[in-house]
Formats: sequence, structure tokens, C-alpha cells
Amino acid sequence: MNETVVQLRDTVATRGYGKALAALLRAGDLVVLSGALGAGKTTLTQGIGAGLGIRGQVASPTFIIARVHPSTTGGPSLVHVDAYRLGSLDELEALDLDASLDESVTVVEWGEGLVEGLAEDRLEIAIERPHGAGRASDLAGPVELAHDGSAGQPDDDGSSGTRTVTVRGVGPRWAAIVLPVVG
Repeated sequence: MNETVVQLRDTVATRGYGKALAALLRAGDLVVLSGALGAGKTTLTQGIGAGLGIRGQVASPTFIIARVHPSTTGGPSLVHVDAYRLGSLDELEALDLDASLDESVTVVEWGEGLVEGLAEDRLEIAIERPHGAGRASDLAGPVELAHDGSAGQPDDDGSSGTRTVTVRGVGPRWAAIVLPVVG
């Protein structure tokens, strides 16, 4: 298993790291993101989308479950999935992700323990962010909705604490790939 740990100080660094990861990604790649609400999973995916040159704004797919963002550069599309509401493998199979897996980069938030069977080769990315890292004044800023529809943790403005990101390359595809250590 290939693994690296990076510290990302803010959303700009998190998006930048996503762009750096996108340079390594190709059609057929599966990226599994884990981390608490507000840790930066969607922010990292925004960077991946920017690096892949996709069309459309990457936003949390919480209520839609999956969004497809076509490439504007002739590269692979980005399939962005939120598995939080999926309770079983049957619900996952109903999304028919394996139909587009070979031709897209598939990023699954909250997919840990559920989607690993989709691909032998995958990136598993765990994002940790300290609780209470945001300033009290951030509470007046934009609010991210929690998966139950209630107000969740404030969307961070770049001062909300350093994220520790652990990236694991699983399978033969990732064995010799040098994972980025900076964004």
C-alpha cells in the first residue's frame, strides 16, 4: 500500500491538493473520501474537478446522491457521489456506478466500508479537521447543511484550521505512483 500524509492549512490549499491529485487520475479511477461533516471532502473534490477540467460547479451531492460533470478538455468526466444516505450494497448497485466507472473518475464521499468492492485499485483519502477550529465570527458566514437538512458546520473561510489528509493508494495501479505531498 502506498501512503502519504499532508497538512493543508485552508480551503485554498485543500483545492490545490485536489488539483495535484487530479494530475494523477485517469478514467477508471475510484477515489473514496472519508471525514466528518465539514472536514473538506467536497472542497477537495472541487480541486479534483478543476484539475480534470470539468464543466459545472462541484457542490455537495447530498440530496441528489450522484452528479456527473463532463470534461471540457476531452479528459474523463467526474462522477461525484455522496454515499451518506446509502444504507446497503443494493442501494449502491441501483446507482449503476460500475457502468461509468471505466470511463470516468469517480469520487465517493462517505464511501468508506461501502464502495471498495467497485475497484481493486483506488485512492482512499481520510480528511481530519480539528473540531472548533473555526472562529466564532465564522458562524455568521455561509452554512453547510448537514445530511439531515439541519444547519451544519459553517463553511470555512480559510481560517478554519489545518486539515490532516491521509492518502492511501490501494492496488497495483498505485504501487509505484508518487503521491503529491503539497498542493
